[in-house]
Amino acid sequence: MKRLLLMLPAFLAAACGRDTPLAPAAPLFAKAAPSVTTTDLGTLGGQVSGAVGINPAGQVVGYSQTSNGEYHAFRWQNGTMTDLGTLGGTDSYATGINPAGQVVGYSQTSNGEYHAFRWQNGTMTDLGTLGGTYSEALGINPAGQVVGKSQASNGEYHAFRWQSGTMTDLGTLDGTYSEALGINPAGQVVGGSRISSGQFHAVLWQNGTMIDLGTLGGTFRAATGINPAGQVVGGSTTTSRQYHAFRWQNGTMTDLGTLGGTESLAQGINPSGQVVGYSTTSSGQYHAVLWQNGTMIDLGSPLGTGYNFSLAYGINPAGQVVGESGTGPSRATLWTLK
Repeated sequence: MKRLLLMLPAFLAAACGRDTPLAPAAPLFAKAAPSVTTTDLGTLGGQVSGAVGINPAGQVVGYSQTSNGEYHAFRWQNGTMTDLGTLGGTDSYATGINPAGQVVGYSQTSNGEYHAFRWQNGTMTDLGTLGGTYSEALGINPAGQVVGKSQASNGEYHAFRWQSGTMTDLGTLDGTYSEALGINPAGQVVGGSRISSGQFHAVLWQNGTMIDLGTLGGTFRAATGINPAGQVVGGSTTTSRQYHAFRWQNGTMTDLGTLGGTESLAQGINPSGQVVGYSTTSSGQYHAVLWQNGTMIDLGSPLGTGYNFSLAYGINPAGQVVGESGTGPSRATLWTLK
C-alpha cells in the first residue's frame, strides 16, 4: 500500500486555510463500470500482494508475501509473477515501472538498512542515499530519471531526483521534510513538503523551482502523480476537514469529490487525463475509483464478499488499472475496462 494512504488519518483533524484558486467540486456522478474485467494477479507464495504500477506494455509491479513470510518486489506479465529479489536483506517493494521495463522501489540491504533501487534486466542496483541510512525510490520516467525520498546526513528526509548515478537533493519549502512521488517525461516532479508551521503542502518541482500547489481549503495536501501534459493529482484536506482527491492544472485545483463518504485520494493519472485512486462510500468502505470525462466510476471490490475493499494506484495509457482488493489480506488486482 502506498505510504501516503497510511499518513492520512493523522492529518484529517488539521486546521484549515485557503491559499490557491479553487474550482468548484467536479460534477461527478458515481456509477458502476459498464464493462470491466478483474484479474487477481496472485502472490509469490504467501497470502498478501499489492500492485502499484503498470507501464504501456501491461507489465505490472508491486509487492507480495513469499512462502516464508518475507515481502518481495515483483513484476507481473502475461500471467507470470516474477520475484525481483532484494539488495541482500529480507524485504523489497516495487513502486514504479517505465516503458522500458525499468523498475524502481526500495529494499532492505544486508546490513538492515533500506535503500532505493532500480531493477533492470535481472539486476537490482542500489541507488544509495543523500548521506543517511534510508532511501525509497517512488517514481521513474521514460528517460530513467528516478525520484523518491532519502535521509540526509543531518537526519532530515528530503525529496531526491536520481540520474546517471547521481542523487540530487530537491530541498524543502522551508521545513525539514519532503518527498517526491512522481515524475513525467519532461522531468517535472511532484510530491509534498512540510513547512515551518508543520503543515504539509503539495509541490511541483520544475526548472529548478519548487512551486506550492495550494489546497482545497485545508492544511494538509500532497501530490502523487503527474502526466505528460503537466496535470497533477493527489489529495488535500478541505475546509470541512475531510480529505478529497484533486486534479491540478494551470494553477487551479479541482475537487474530484467522493462516492458519498468523507475521503478520497487520487493516486495516478495517464496521458489522456484518466485518474485513479480510491474513495470511501456512504457506508465507510474503501473502493477503487476511476475519474474520466466528469464521471467517477466505482470499480468496486470484486475479489470477495463481506467487508470488501479496493484501492487503485496506477493506470496506463490503455486504461488498465492496478491496485489491491480483497476481504482481508489484500491481493494484487488488475482492472481492464472495455
